[in-house]
Amino acid sequence: MKNCKTNEHRITRRILRIASVTTLGMAFAFVLPQPAHAQSVTPPPVPPGLEVQPPSQPFLLGRGVGTQNYVCQPTGPLGRVNWVLFTPQATLFDDQREQLTTHFSSPNPDEGFVVRVTWQDSRDTSTVWARAIATATVDPNAIPWVLLQAVGTRPGPTGGDTLSETTFIQRLNTRGGLAPATGCDSLPDVGHKKFVPYTADYFFYKD
Repeated sequence: MKNCKTNEHRITRRILRIASVTTLGMAFAFVLPQPAHAQSVTPPPVPPGLEVQPPSQPFLLGRGVGTQNYVCQPTGPLGRVNWVLFTPQATLFDDQREQLTTHFSSPNPDEGFVVRVTWQDSRDTSTVWARAIATATVDPNAIPWVLLQAVGTRPGPTGGDTLSETTFIQRLNTRGGLAPATGCDSLPDVGHKKFVPYTADYFFYKD
């Protein structure tokens, strides 16, 4: 009888120990950060001249959604006018639709504040400015694919460096964004603006 009670006590203690370990494990599962989604950064084949050579390697892919913003301006003698791009305005997302960067134009402090296309990381506010060095029209109904070289970078105010080591950027897989075919026909149209929707994939490289 005594042995029976002793065995029951041992079994009860063992069950309680297992339950405690299970509860602790569940608690850690909720507290510990979950692993980030892995992002595949594999650029598609590109036309000649848009390649990025080693040692630069792709490290970030942003799916851009936004507008190409145009203003009607005089472009020559005899009252000629045309749509001129004055800035892109887009947000770049990862494949889980989480925001990565904003994309716009701004003065580059590394070039005497020349206005360049700009990307700013949405989390650490590191920034890169770039200039186009090659373009290719892949789809006549969309803005060109572009290879850009970084001409200025800045870390974020707390040392964030997501974009501050960028060397090149490719704008690929473009859709939309072309300047309008009408609406900028004569001098009275000067100053009119159009915001044309577009999408593109942006591949960021670093050494």
